Amino acid sequence: MPYRRLPNTDNARIRALKTAIEQKEKVFNNDFLNFNIQVLRGILRKFESSQILYRESLNKQAAENRKFQNKVKNARLYISHFIQVLNLCVIRHEIKKDTKSLYKLDPDNFAVPDLTSNDAVMLWGENIMKGEQDRVQQGGAPIYNPTIARVNVAFSMFKDGYIAQKTFQNITARQLDNLSQQREDIDKIICDLWNQIEAAFADLPNDERLEKCREFGVVYYLRREEKLAKKHVTEEADD
Repeated sequence: MPYRRLPNTDNARIRALKTAIEQKEKVFNNDFLNFNIQVLRGILRKFESSQILYRESLNKQAAENRKFQNKVKNARLYISHFIQVLNLCVIRHEIKKDTKSLYKLDPDNFAVPDLTSNDAVMLWGENIMKGEQDRVQQGGAPIYNPTIARVNVAFSMFKDGYIAQKTFQNITARQLDNLSQQREDIDKIICDLWNQIEAAFADLPNDERLEKCREFGVVYYLRREEKLAKKHVTEEADD
C-alpha cells in the first residue's frame, strides 16, 4: 500500500497548495473540501514572496562575500607582514622586546598569530593599529614597509566589508527564520488539506481513490517491496 509523505522542499509545498487550489476551482460540487480559497491564495502568495526574499538575500550575501574575500586576503597579508617586521625589529634590538605588549603580543613569542578566521583578522588588526599608535606616541620611530597607514587602508576596507557581511548574514538569517516558521504552518495546512481529500474519496476503490487524491496534489510513495514487485511485473510484461 503506497504511503503519503508531506512535501520536504519549498517548491513542493508551493506545488501542493497550487494543485489543491486549482482542483477545488474545477470541481463544481466541492463542499467536501472545507477551506477558503482566498485565504489559501493569500498564504501561498506570502510564502512565495518570502521564498523570493530569502533567495535574493542569500544571493546578495554570496555575491558580496566573494568580493569580501579579496579584502580579507589583503588585510591578512598586511597584518601578518607588519607583525613579522615588528618581530625583526625586536630581534635586531631596534625595538625593546617588552614593547610588543602594546600590540597584545607575547614578548617571547615571535610567531605570527593565527589569522585564519575573520574574527582573528579583526582582533589583530585592531591590536596592531592601537599598539603602533601608542608606541609612536611614546617616542618610538614608525615601522616602515609596510607603514601602519598602508596597513590601515587594507584593514579599513576589510573592516567595512566585515561589518557589511555581518549585516547581510543577519538579514538572511531573519529571512530564513520567517520562511522556516511559514514552512511549519504550511505543512500543517497541507496535512489538513490532504486529510480532507483522502476522506472525500475514501469510499472509492483503492486505485481510483489514489488517482483522485493525486489529482488534488496528494503525493504517494511506494514502499521498497512494492517497488520491487512493480519492477518484477514490468519485466515480465516486457518478456
